[in-house]
Amino acid sequence: MSEAGNTVDLDAVTAKQKETWATGDFHQIARQNVCMAEALCEAVDPHGGQRVLDIACGSGTAALVAARRYCEVTGIDYVPELIDRARRRAEADDLDAVFQVGDAQSLPFADGSFDVVLSVYGMQFAPDQEKAAREMLRVCRPGGRIGLATPVPEGWSGDFFATNARYVPPPPGVKPPLRWGTDAGLAELLGDGTRSIESEKRTALQYYRSVDHAVDLFLTYFGPAIRAVGKGGRERLQEDLGAVFHRYNRATDGTAVIENTYLLTVATRA
Repeated sequence: MSEAGNTVDLDAVTAKQKETWATGDFHQIARQNVCMAEALCEAVDPHGGQRVLDIACGSGTAALVAARRYCEVTGIDYVPELIDRARRRAEADDLDAVFQVGDAQSLPFADGSFDVVLSVYGMQFAPDQEKAAREMLRVCRPGGRIGLATPVPEGWSGDFFATNARYVPPPPGVKPPLRWGTDAGLAELLGDGTRSIESEKRTALQYYRSVDHAVDLFLTYFGPAIRAVGKGGRERLQEDLGAVFHRYNRATDGTAVIENTYLLTVATRA
């Protein structure tokens, strides 16, 4: 990939990104994504027996929602520790789901393997967005459905990632993940392979004991924030992220209820 005269080593970016996401424990963060996974499955509406793939599944958030519908579920993520956690969660809930280590940019499945493909705050972070989009389209059967819950450039997600990026700027030439949270970006990435793309902004509420508790969780468990601490120091980043969480806190009782706007997208494969 070349942009502005610079060649981007996407394999190296992917390796560094994998290392970052393996830091901490994203499962502790993803518990706030369950409501998005449930809303996404309600919108996409996979039925029992359908083949469902959850890309960049983390600890299985969306995959397990689909598994409760008796779908034939596969989850894939490139962080082995998260795949292990997803397997333990499925076993604890007595749910049938297969989880395996793999990369959204190179899915180990045949063309048209799945009736439904999902991703919640996951595959959008793949450095080679065009390749990840092609892979998502490739493994979805014609007429199948693709469902995405994606961070948007505005609101809590946009401010959070912008704040983190001040400490750890994205690699030059790599397009921003928040591109997936725009109609224009989705049209560029998925338009040629779909016959319809329908999106709407939704609100997810994230609950914490306090703003300080929320910030501490991210600085302890969220890989990109942990990496940012190493670049700018915990106290400074804690103050900057605290300002973001305060900005979107809807609680008035000393706790934190963070209003997070995201884009819910359902696309139909051509």
